[in-house]
Amino acid sequence: MTSPRANVSSVDSVSAAALAALNASAHSAASAAGLSDLLIELVQLRASQINGCSFCLRVHTRKSLAAGETTDRLGVLPAWRESSYFDPAERAALDLVESVTLIADGRVPDHVYDSARAVLDDAQLAAVVWLSVAINAYNRVIIASRLPVGP
Repeated sequence: MTSPRANVSSVDSVSAAALAALNASAHSAASAAGLSDLLIELVQLRASQINGCSFCLRVHTRKSLAAGETTDRLGVLPAWRESSYFDPAERAALDLVESVTLIADGRVPDHVYDSARAVLDDAQLAAVVWLSVAINAYNRVIIASRLPVGP
């Protein structure tokens, strides 16, 4: 068994606070742009699924359920393209968060950006990008620290 890792958020609380401020700002901008709490949580859940961040998956699953999300939609989220549960704006946001999360696999393709722009206004599109950036940063900090997740 490896030794416990440093909780980098505790070691560098100034950077942790800056990340928390970025996340809060991204949430505020998303709400101000008219994105629903459910869509905000879907974006954060999808990135956390891709990154394998169990801590964030637990947090955002609970927040989604508290906001009224259904277990059916949460259950099919990894296969959202094959379902009819998600509306055009949700589908565009999910495609965009996946591209931002997997940016090394080909950047954000024009067709993904153009599809998002067709159903999201500039403020909404920017909000999805900033939410993606914030949750990806959180995922990386938490995964690197191996924060314990249990019942």
